[in-house]
Amino acid sequence: MEDFQVIDNYLMVKLPVEVDHHRAAFICENADKYIVTENVCNVVFDFEDTRFMDSSGIGIIMGRYKKISCFGGRVYAIHADRQIQRLLKMSGLNQIVEVLV
Repeated sequence: MEDFQVIDNYLMVKLPVEVDHHRAAFICENADKYIVTENVCNVVFDFEDTRFMDSSGIGIIMGRYKKISCFGGRVYAIHADRQIQRLLKMSGLNQIVEVLV
């Protein structure tokens, strides 16, 4: 289950077990709502429960990066397992997203 929480100026997004196109619109819509209404400066994607992510997950992260970086914000990925880390690296997202394990 997705979970959104604002801590200080960070939006914490706990991603579900499967990040696919079925969930992508919901995650994007809610993350964007928090970014706009809660005056968030940074976004943290928590992959602790995530075991699968397709290209729509890359789109989720890229879209939030484009929004938040306009304001000097940063995007982080935490608790990514080896498979998710590999996907972030292959997509080039590790160049713009700080991956913390």
